Amino acid sequence: MGVDRVMQLRAQILERNQALSRASQANAPVETKPASFTDTMQDALKSVNEGQQQASALSDQYERGAEVDIAKVMLARQQASVGFEATLQVRNKLLSAYKDIMSMPV
Repeated sequence: MGVDRVMQLRAQILERNQALSRASQANAPVETKPASFTDTMQDALKSVNEGQQQASALSDQYERGAEVDIAKVMLARQQASVGFEATLQVRNKLLSAYKDIMSMPV
């Protein structure tokens, strides 16, 4: 392999790299302010709350005798339960981290 061939390959690689960077810049979303921790937690809690409300509504409909599939009710209840348990675990970890930070010597 000659030096000319290596230089041609290098030029092709650089051209492709520039084309890819132009394409990624054209497709890049507009930069927005990153979400704060508070916003992220509020969104997560709202999502868990909505899941629990939906499961409760489906359970009520089923108990009243409405045409609701029992599998759909059970799935909604399990999803709500898993969401609540995950939220509870996050809360416990946050409290543990807070206690660890507060007990650190200054």
